[in-house]
Amino acid sequence: MARLAPSFGGINLEDISAPRCFEIERRLQERLDLPVFHDDQHGTAVVVLAALRNAAVVVDKRLTGMRVAIGGAGAAGVAIASILLRAGVQDVVVCDSRGIVETGRADLVSHKLELAARTNPRGLHGGLAEALAGADVYIGVSGGTVPESVVASMADQAIVFALANPNPEVDPEVAGRYAAVVGTGRSDFPNQINNVLAFPGIFRGALDVRASRISEGMKLAAAVAIAGCVDLPTAGEVVPSVFDERVVRAVAEAVASTARAEGIARH
Repeated sequence: MARLAPSFGGINLEDISAPRCFEIERRLQERLDLPVFHDDQHGTAVVVLAALRNAAVVVDKRLTGMRVAIGGAGAAGVAIASILLRAGVQDVVVCDSRGIVETGRADLVSHKLELAARTNPRGLHGGLAEALAGADVYIGVSGGTVPESVVASMADQAIVFALANPNPEVDPEVAGRYAAVVGTGRSDFPNQINNVLAFPGIFRGALDVRASRISEGMKLAAAVAIAGCVDLPTAGEVVPSVFDERVVRAVAEAVASTARAEGIARH
């Protein structure tokens, strides 16, 4: 990839599993003077944050005060946790197949140790059931099935984003019994949380100003721009359609403007 890089304006990585994806992206970013972006991590995270910003408006809760439980500590789960923390969410709990990712566990690999140090501020122990009790938000990026009784234990006016494809972790009909806003990764249900809302505009903006990298600020700006393409958020529309032609332009402009402001634009 590094040898091919001089003939490209940017690199979009795809379908690399954790933990390899973290090292590959980091090493390429250190070696190259152009944008490197792992879509399965950051594209997903950007669109989740956009959806959550608008869902918070629908349920009349402050984004920063929400309790968020993430099912999955792979590429997408780690990136989602990171962007939510940067956006000001203070209570994020992440679960992997063995339970809550927390500092007391002796089986954590390096990227999960780092994640444990930044999340779970209430020091919860146990599994997804303990993480979801009283939670405002569930974000599923792991597959599997969440029992209906566990979904029922969430807070009033809850938000459920069950993003596994083709089978969401929580069936949308079941989620709708307890949650005020429900999203999936599928196109046949409302609120399709799809990476295609993010990466075309992010790269368009980065390439337009010849950015040397894609910063955390650029990702946050992209999420705000995506959310802003929904004129009046409702329970059935917290993200724009993937066919909304305004999205790429809005994201590109926000990303380019942020790159200039951060001093990483070269044009």
